[in-house]
Amino acid sequence: MKRRDLIKGLTLLPIAGSVLPLNSLLAAPKNENRIPLTPQGKPMPKLHRKAFVMDGHVHVMTRELLMNTDIGQRYSDGTVDLPRAIEGGLDAMFFSVYTPEHYYPGRFETKNTLRVINLALDQIKNNDSVIELALNASDIKRINKKGKMAAFLDLEGAFDLDGDLNLLRALYRLGLRSMQLTAHNTTNAFIDTCNDVSKWGGINELGKTIISEMNGLGMIINIAHASNDAILQTAEASKHPVIYSHGGFYGIVPHPRCITDEAAKAIASKGGVIGIHFGSLFNNPKYWAWQTAPKETTPASVNQTVLSTIEEVDQEVLKEVPLVFNGTIPDEYWMHVDQLARVIDYGVNLVGEDHVALGCDLDGGPELPREIEDISDYPQITMAMQRLGYSDQRIKKILGLNWLRVIREVTGD
Repeated sequence: MKRRDLIKGLTLLPIAGSVLPLNSLLAAPKNENRIPLTPQGKPMPKLHRKAFVMDGHVHVMTRELLMNTDIGQRYSDGTVDLPRAIEGGLDAMFFSVYTPEHYYPGRFETKNTLRVINLALDQIKNNDSVIELALNASDIKRINKKGKMAAFLDLEGAFDLDGDLNLLRALYRLGLRSMQLTAHNTTNAFIDTCNDVSKWGGINELGKTIISEMNGLGMIINIAHASNDAILQTAEASKHPVIYSHGGFYGIVPHPRCITDEAAKAIASKGGVIGIHFGSLFNNPKYWAWQTAPKETTPASVNQTVLSTIEEVDQEVLKEVPLVFNGTIPDEYWMHVDQLARVIDYGVNLVGEDHVALGCDLDGGPELPREIEDISDYPQITMAMQRLGYSDQRIKKILGLNWLRVIREVTGD
């Protein structure tokens, strides 16, 4: 048995101590529809266990940096660590190495980006029995064959670039193979975000130069958090498919962070992929209508005065770590996973099954569906798609094959 199958197959073993008499097993009626349970008592359908599962946006390294923890540990809080990711059947993840707005006013963002990427590489190496860095699709498949999970680095918070191609190339040499063009929620030197001032009417000439450079390097262009015009212009300018790693659909929830039908079709027309966010704010109209407090950060919202050292900024960010939703949602506004599946279905009907995937944003603050507590509950998405009547092949595409295809097309391997 391959080690990957062994690791994922362990989730099908009986819970320790639950030994049934032999005559009970022999007398038990056969139930083909029974969903096997993990040792933690959580369901994992056979399809999920056997499928290639990859998420397009999982937050890592912010808590590890500020709390001096190791992602190989099982945390008692937060929603992501490697033990729980294995239990959730994940084979690969876009590791979202994140530099939030807190670091922008004092211009500490370049230093923080280098810190989190270096830490990600260290922690991947320290946990090399279960995870390895992947630079292309062939790496992902090779790593999976060894029974390990693959980490594909994606930068969120590119404010630090300021259009500096030398810095982009340096990050590429460090192993970065995907980058969100936008600086989280802040318009930067070359692209407008969806919820900040529009400086460029989308992207400017410098933005086009960066897109061309990323095309040449073979880097994934991530257009999440961008304005509608910026998405359309990036899809037009890029020679390769582009991705929208995490968000909802504006046709379901009219939040600025949700992608319009027009922009989604533009991404799909170039062979790109849209990752579905797991949060209620972007996917549940009832929750959207009920909530009133702003949910998005900008430099103005995190620092009225510039902090003098990066250590002071670290202490401010640490107050929010782990980056999880801590509020209370009344039952009538709390989204079920079946609503999340209907959002997926909206996307499939809009752009086709080859252009929809998953971008959970776990440990990035989403208000999760009631059936999902953390990344170990990832099989809940598969079961929700099965309840919609989706074919196994369609589910496999959405669970990970669509991400793998784009990575192969962009990286060339």
